[in-house]
Amino acid sequence: MKYEILYQDAFPLVKCDLQRGEKIKAESDAMVAMSDTLEVNGAMNGGIIGGLARRMFTGESFFFQTIDAVRGDGSVLLGHPAPGGIIDVELDGSYSLRVQKTGFLAATDSIQVDTTMQNLAQGLFSREGFFVVKISGRGTVFLSSYGAIHAINLADNEEYIVDNGHLVAWPDYMNYKIEKASNGWISSFMSGECLVCRFRGPGVVLIQTRNPASFRQWLGTTLNNS
Repeated sequence: MKYEILYQDAFPLVKCDLQRGEKIKAESDAMVAMSDTLEVNGAMNGGIIGGLARRMFTGESFFFQTIDAVRGDGSVLLGHPAPGGIIDVELDGSYSLRVQKTGFLAATDSIQVDTTMQNLAQGLFSREGFFVVKISGRGTVFLSSYGAIHAINLADNEEYIVDNGHLVAWPDYMNYKIEKASNGWISSFMSGECLVCRFRGPGVVLIQTRNPASFRQWLGTTLNNS
């Protein structure tokens, strides 16, 4: 499968060129347009239990779209509802990705999309909750975000602090811990950050340049004052 991410500066689309017999899975309602040689169907990944877990715990759709080049070669355009970026990640099967809720957009058919539980501290205090999306297998994954996606590449034992509302994805071999943004609770609260995530390398952490919770708060304040 060949692909291209179009309009990366704003409101991007993924254009995937499928040869006859190839297929791709995507989030429900991700298909924007496609060749008439392709066919779109609803399908479950991981059975009923897997679909329920994704829907209840991570906000992902119960069903995926499966787009199949059944009648010949063709192309499909995929998009997502948020005003944000799209990034492609190649998985070689040696590790899985942990992805924020609603961060999965599409993947080649060999990729598995499940849910996984975080530890107690991460579940209670991160904005992701106890469950995040687990993406594994060998193939190409497309992730979406709110705002642009920025990659932070950490060397061995290098540490970096990320506001937990800006996380998009990180490899499963990288762990993070929740801690106060400042030395004291009062200072952390007054800074507006309160709790943050501390990652340690090696590995690549993907973050989004905008925070959905902050936008909802800003929007509510703006509407209330209008």
